[in-house]
Amino acid sequence: MVESKVRHILGLSGGKDSTALAVLLHKEIPEMEYFFCDTHKELPETYEYLDRIKARLGIKIHYLSETRGFDYWLAIHDGLLPSPQRRWCTAKMKIKPLEDFVGDDEAISYIGIRADENRDGYISTKPNIKPVFPFKERGLVKADIIRLLEESGIGLPDYYRWRSRSGCFFCFFQRKYEWVMLAQEHPDLFQKAVEYETNHADGRTYTWTDGESLLQLLARKDEIIAQHEKSMAKEQKAAPNRPLYESLEKILGQEDDELPCLMCYL
Repeated sequence: MVESKVRHILGLSGGKDSTALAVLLHKEIPEMEYFFCDTHKELPETYEYLDRIKARLGIKIHYLSETRGFDYWLAIHDGLLPSPQRRWCTAKMKIKPLEDFVGDDEAISYIGIRADENRDGYISTKPNIKPVFPFKERGLVKADIIRLLEESGIGLPDYYRWRSRSGCFFCFFQRKYEWVMLAQEHPDLFQKAVEYETNHADGRTYTWTDGESLLQLLARKDEIIAQHEKSMAKEQKAAPNRPLYESLEKILGQEDDELPCLMCYL
């Protein structure tokens, strides 16, 4: 009896850590299968970044999708928007497509959690999918990730100018500054997010952020941006040699009270 071959898989999120992991491993493991779980609700910058990765590394990326789409599952959940407490979008549109892609094959999944991150875990409980953490095993930290990206010529995704993580354009983990910047960078996508809050036949209203609609938040745009700029100036004064994206990441990270899903944000 011929033993089945173990598959090697690496999920790309459109973020810096998973991309740096692909840079690190694409020559070491030529049989690696790269995938991106595509909700079709991603930022344009994410797709552009994936194209850059493919071109620079010469790899193929499998785009995995839940065929019925976000709107189908939103209807199944009676219009209840996903939230930190109800992450049905992750389960239905990220984890399930991956598990369907792997099936019952034995697979090693390479995950880009760094050695300087105090978190662990994995997005699948299937026993045939074994997670490994090369950055942790090799003691690689954020500075190493940036070096890998710079040396590869891939660099950072463009959305890092105003947003600290990858993910759907309406992701509920966005901070208030990121929401108002979405309105500025992609007003059409912001409007779609507003429609998801308000378009319910029975008149109900759900909000992406707790206790405040997007239109209410946008009305405070000047206040939110001013507070953000004040925080950025303070960070830059404290660490003048720190890159702007790191200051942005630190400031927005201070607002976190929930850990986002690993599948979306690595």
